[in-house]
Amino acid sequence: MTWRVLDANDEVWFVMAAAERRPDAEQWQLTLRFRCKDRRDRNPFWVQYPLESTSKSSLFALADRIADDELRQVIAEHQV
Repeated sequence: MTWRVLDANDEVWFVMAAAERRPDAEQWQLTLRFRCKDRRDRNPFWVQYPLESTSKSSLFALADRIADDELRQVIAEHQV
């Protein structure tokens, strides 16, 4: 399910948020998936975003506060 839709560099990007936790960890880690709508030749990519919480719901609440410009920066870093 798409969590956020962004425009970056004249392209539309779908962002999906997921919470992951390693078996030996107490914190949930935010992982984001980025997929370009307009370019089928561009593979989606996953990024571990530097947000953690002991609660999944708290993690997603924190994720909702991420600014669109911060997400655009992640996209820019992966287009190099």
